[in-house]
Order: sequence, then C-alpha cells, then structure tokens
Amino acid sequence: MKTERKPLHWLLAASLALNLGVLGAVAWQQWRPQAAAQHLTDMLELDAAQRQQWQALERPFLQDLNGNWEQIRQHREALVKAIFSATPDLSAIAREQARIAELQNAQQQRVITQLMAERELLNDTQRARLLALLLSRYSAEPTQEEQLHGK
Repeated sequence: MKTERKPLHWLLAASLALNLGVLGAVAWQQWRPQAAAQHLTDMLELDAAQRQQWQALERPFLQDLNGNWEQIRQHREALVKAIFSATPDLSAIAREQARIAELQNAQQQRVITQLMAERELLNDTQRARLLALLLSRYSAEPTQEEQLHGK
C-alpha cells in the first residue's frame, strides 16, 4: 500500500508545482487593489484607447478565472480529503487529480489566450515591459511547497 501512495504523492506535487506560475500571476491579478491595476497600465504607459481595450479584455478574463479557481479549489479539497481518509480510494484520488489537471490545463490556455490578446494591444516597448514584469514575478515567487514548509 505504501508503494502505491508514493506515486500519487509525486503526482499531486507535480500537479501543484506545474501551475505555480499561473497561480501566482492569476492570484496577483485577483487580489490586487484597483490602484495596482492602474499602476500596471501606467507602468506600461498605455494611451487612453489602449486602457479602454485593456479593461475590456481584463474584466471577462478575471471573471472566468475566478470561476475556474473555485472549481480547482473544490477538487483539491476533495483530493486531499480522499488522500487522508481512513481508507484511501485510489481510483477516487486519480479521478480528482485528473479533473484538477483538466481544469489547470483549461486555465493555462485562458492565460495564454489573454497574454496573446494583451500582446497584440501593446507596442514593442510595452511588450518588453510586461514581459520583464511577468518574468520577474515568476522568478521571485516561492513554490507552494516552500511556503507550506516555511522556507
């Protein structure tokens, strides 16, 4: 039984780590105050037309992601409960892990689509600024495992 759990723990860890970058970026967008959104548009030096287009792109994107995060959260809770149940059901664990992976894949595709739309909206200088910001955020964030273990 112990050898059967080890691959599941690795799958869970891999699943969580795989989307850490997306999680960080989306969480930052979800929880940031409105002033931070204004700051990003200022930092990118968007003109009035770009700001309007940016806001039109951002609103439905964030609403969609919020719904997706809620579904992921529910399935993660079910997964953890299944893992720590008195008699873990490996098929239930595998189903929850597979559903989380599906939702994360869909979410990652949403982020890619959003970034592509934003890319088209920006000029070369603005693209370079956004790229630098995104890359700096990804490199500075600790993994979920590091946060959980206090590192």
